[in-house]
Amino acid sequence: MQLPLAVEAVDLDKYIENGAGRLDILQSLSLQVEVGEKIAIIGSSGSGKSTLLSLLAGLDSPSGGKVLINGSEISHLDEDGRAAVRGRNMGFVFQSFQLLPSLTALENVMLPLQLAGRKDAREQSLAAMERVGLVHRLSHYPRQMSGGEQQRVAIARAFAPQPSILFADEPTGNLDEQTGQRIVELLFSLNAESATTLILVTHDMTLARRCERRLRLHDGQLHEERDA
Repeated sequence: MQLPLAVEAVDLDKYIENGAGRLDILQSLSLQVEVGEKIAIIGSSGSGKSTLLSLLAGLDSPSGGKVLINGSEISHLDEDGRAAVRGRNMGFVFQSFQLLPSLTALENVMLPLQLAGRKDAREQSLAAMERVGLVHRLSHYPRQMSGGEQQRVAIARAFAPQPSILFADEPTGNLDEQTGQRIVELLFSLNAESATTLILVTHDMTLARRCERRLRLHDGQLHEERDA
């Protein structure tokens, strides 16, 4: 029996209404991502890459069409329903790290596990912090860490719940080139260990080429890119 796709978008539309009329961001967009696949979504600034990622992850609702995660539609769910799907299936890495400043590094990693009611939250979070090489920073707050360290904490937080799907939005965007390269190596190393499906939004072609497929978002549609 064929496994369901990890992520599928069918005829996805997204538009916003403003004083000047309607702005179409995505138009009848379709996407199929197999389990364990690594894909990069590329495109110019303002093309809608982050909007698409938010829709695929259930952080936002489409104007039309549907999104399926592991074969189950999430588009019709309310926010609580989509949050439950995210908690069971997904990890996230953002450009701006999205760490809570009032929590220590370890507490930031533990938070999604605690919200999901996991009794092994501390154990899993300690293991994740060890995997990213930050056991010496457990009790430090985000303001006490460099950008690269904060992103490593964010990666630990993403992998600690052992998600089947990882979404990464410009994960090296706020880092210098050398630090960004270390983060890329860490991200792909952990992804390979975990056999996680990876959907990555980036403007960095070096990073995009590490993925099995590159899809360019242009005029609300995805177009497959191949090496010449």
